[in-house]
Amino acid sequence: MKARLDRETIAMRVAREFKDGDFVNLGIGIPTLASNYIPEGRTVIFHTENGALGFGPIAVEEKDQDIDLINAGGQFVTPLPGMSFFDSAISFAMIRGGHVDITVLGAMQVSEKGDLANWMFPERGIGNIGGAMDLAVGAKKVIVAMEHNDKNGKYKIAKRCTYPLTAKECVNLIVTDLAVMEVTPKGLLLKEIAPGWTPQEVQTCTEPRLILSPELKEIEL
Repeated sequence: MKARLDRETIAMRVAREFKDGDFVNLGIGIPTLASNYIPEGRTVIFHTENGALGFGPIAVEEKDQDIDLINAGGQFVTPLPGMSFFDSAISFAMIRGGHVDITVLGAMQVSEKGDLANWMFPERGIGNIGGAMDLAVGAKKVIVAMEHNDKNGKYKIAKRCTYPLTAKECVNLIVTDLAVMEVTPKGLLLKEIAPGWTPQEVQTCTEPRLILSPELKEIEL
């Protein structure tokens, strides 16, 4: 079986999408790892729904962990000069007011039109809305970071979502352990593939028909 990219590598590739000065919100899971891979000299202002703005990477060492400095997923984060705090009402006003440039979210399913399903597993009867619905429609750009297929090998990139939707036609870019795909009016544009994989192999793991970019290349970090 061919190797797929690990979670850290997916997050590293996502971080390349952040421009200097961007305000970025990171969802739980793979997305939160992206704060660890900001290139030196680039300023990215991270936002979290629980009320913080301007923090740094995840705090791994116990000596650097402060119970008052956590992101929406409950992970410890490192403070940066100028970091600010506020209540959830203000935090969501920033999202709803269109002040978040990019949000990176995990997903259970993404459709070929960019529909997003990421808040409930119907078969388990459990779900958690969190800030995903606000972010999906309030952020200027929505990136999904996830594994290409579920644990059973089923499609997570589907012609249509069968799970309850978070938002319709909101996803702009999908980064997985196999590929980078842009959501376009004509369909999913395959722009980058994992090393050692062919476009045909990526297609077999994807339900919708993929459009091959003329500039298709291996994922570079």
